[in-house]
Amino acid sequence: MDLKQFSLEGKVALITGASYGIGFAIACAMHEAGAAIVFNDIRQDLVDKGLAAYREKGIEAHGYVCDVTDEDAVNALVRKVEAEVGVIDILVNNAGIIKRIPMTEMTAAQFRQVIDVDLNAPFIVAKAVIPSMIKKGHGKIINICSMMSELGRETVSAYAAAKGGLKMLTRNICSEYGEYNIQCNGIGPGYIATPQTAPLRERQPDGSRHPFDSFIVAKTPAARWGEAEDLGGPAVFLASDASNFVNGHILYVDGGILAYIGKQPG
Repeated sequence: MDLKQFSLEGKVALITGASYGIGFAIACAMHEAGAAIVFNDIRQDLVDKGLAAYREKGIEAHGYVCDVTDEDAVNALVRKVEAEVGVIDILVNNAGIIKRIPMTEMTAAQFRQVIDVDLNAPFIVAKAVIPSMIKKGHGKIINICSMMSELGRETVSAYAAAKGGLKMLTRNICSEYGEYNIQCNGIGPGYIATPQTAPLRERQPDGSRHPFDSFIVAKTPAARWGEAEDLGGPAVFLASDASNFVNGHILYVDGGILAYIGKQPG
């Protein structure tokens, strides 16, 4: 077995929304594997914070301001990256939002916003990079899906709808563009300890664990929340030549939740 097939040397990776959290961890792992790192965020202050965080890790990343729901802005971003860094070999559609609101209390505008960021944007960015991938003869697209690509839960109707749709978009990109040596796969993180999930892990006033924190640990065979770094290895694999015949697959990095029915009470 040639371990060089896991190398990303000479590759340009665009990770959307990668100023912090899961996207940042994936970008750092791809840098360690040899890729040049490009990321975006919606505001300059977030891009600046991201650039500073990468510099602390010794990574000279390329950061751009771009709203990934704006097709014209995304097309301009891709042209700029191609001119300043190189053709994008690897796209990670990581940017996302969640609104935890009961469905009957959620407005249609709030629902549309989640769909726009979590589903429409991956379509827009993938559509922008695929033509150059076809010309180059290869490409890797990794969509950050979710446990909610498979499961429902209270208060996340829009998020679950978007992530379920992203799973099927992943499979359809595979179906349409696999013949051009483009592999499109998804990663479905389990419950990951990030700033986004911090409210669900806050200690209660009496020092006890948040009820949701206790629930997730009990439902996870690994008996812990995942760390963002747990996603680095799977992402590098799906971005590398080692996965050249893996296409349309969703890799759930969930500590075993989807395999587990849970403990019997009492």
